[in-house]
Amino acid sequence: MAKKKKPTIELSDKKISFTRDNTTYKLIRFYQKDMTVDVMVYEGDVKQGQQKIAFAQLPKELKKELHPN
Repeated sequence: MAKKKKPTIELSDKKISFTRDNTTYKLIRFYQKDMTVDVMVYEGDVKQGQQKIAFAQLPKELKKELHPN
């Protein structure tokens, strides 16, 4: 029996973001296989660039909303 491929979930259209230490992170996509999230980083109104962060670093409310299981 073949393993089910875990999808990549596109989040940019949902406009999900969170702020930590005056830095805003806007979620772009969620990789279930790696349990990582691509985010766009803003300090104030200045775009700093894209980063990949671990799913574990997200606030608890966002983890519940994405529910990777």
